[in-house]
Amino acid sequence: MTPEANNVIACRGGDRTALEPRPVPEAGPGEMLLKLRVVGFCGTDLFKLDTGAAGPGTVLGHELVGEVAALGDGVTGFTPGDRVAVPHHVPCGDCLMCRRGNETMCETFRENLMAPGGFSDTVLIKARAAARAAHRLPDGVPDEAAVFMEPAACVLRGVDRAEIPGDGVAVVQGAGSMGLLHLLVIKAALPGARVAAVDPQDDRRELALKLGADAAAAPGDDARAAVAGLSDGAGADAVFDTVGGAGPLRAALGLTRQGGSVVLFAHAPDGQAADFDLNDLFKYERRILGTYSGALAEQARVFDLIASGALDPTPLVTHRMPLDDFQTGLALVRARKALKVLFTPSRAAAGD
Repeated sequence: MTPEANNVIACRGGDRTALEPRPVPEAGPGEMLLKLRVVGFCGTDLFKLDTGAAGPGTVLGHELVGEVAALGDGVTGFTPGDRVAVPHHVPCGDCLMCRRGNETMCETFRENLMAPGGFSDTVLIKARAAARAAHRLPDGVPDEAAVFMEPAACVLRGVDRAEIPGDGVAVVQGAGSMGLLHLLVIKAALPGARVAAVDPQDDRRELALKLGADAAAAPGDDARAAVAGLSDGAGADAVFDTVGGAGPLRAALGLTRQGGSVVLFAHAPDGQAADFDLNDLFKYERRILGTYSGALAEQARVFDLIASGALDPTPLVTHRMPLDDFQTGLALVRARKALKVLFTPSRAAAGD
């Protein structure tokens, strides 16, 4: 049954937001309308709020699990009441970028296929996403796991591009929600790999060890010693930087082996330039890789890893709260008192 009102978290300029009512979208041909079950708060959402990049009226949020409320003409494979995980970006499949394996650089990929956005009681999924990227959840997969499909696919794309051997050594810089998700995805995709987590906070290093890290260390000398211990002194096959900036990049290069890779998975401060010895890259065949989002292949593989139980990201969820409490969740993330915050429907939509 389609709800009568749609409460959304609307950007008001800068980092200001407000809960406001909007009309409920209608599902057109090929589209589906989802009632929100859970939506994850992402580092990209935080970046857009902190930088004021989201214009007034924008509704952020894209890590979505919803329940089918209505289906447009021509939609098959789903029925009202199904739980669905779906990403907001889908490539065209035909352009040069798609043909060369750079689907996330496709201009069509950049279109947001959720209207108005995930931080809404109801979300319209446009036809391309409904047809090519929506996944109906099996009964045994909880919402709290499926909501990680999109961010975990972004991680998996970087893991693939790094070409880590099955018994290789990886380092994750930063043990926040995305850093720990890197740890879990690497362990799920490459069970024989050894992973070190690097973070200045004791509690986050302890959590990384509980989640399967083979070592956890503070940045600097401790990190270098930990990586040397895992790699017989050679250095890491790949370092994943989830912190961002010139300093973390230099540190990451210092942890790699000759021939190793650094994967950038975080925004740097606007306009900041890299500063490192180019000969350390050239002479020792190191690579620096950028990775952006996840394409259909990574989304499908991550969904299979979650459905099989090989990937269980639910320990990263620290808070659940209704959309009404969006500012509370935002404050927890900014204060580094939360890992993953999930928002649920507004109190009005939930009948509270």
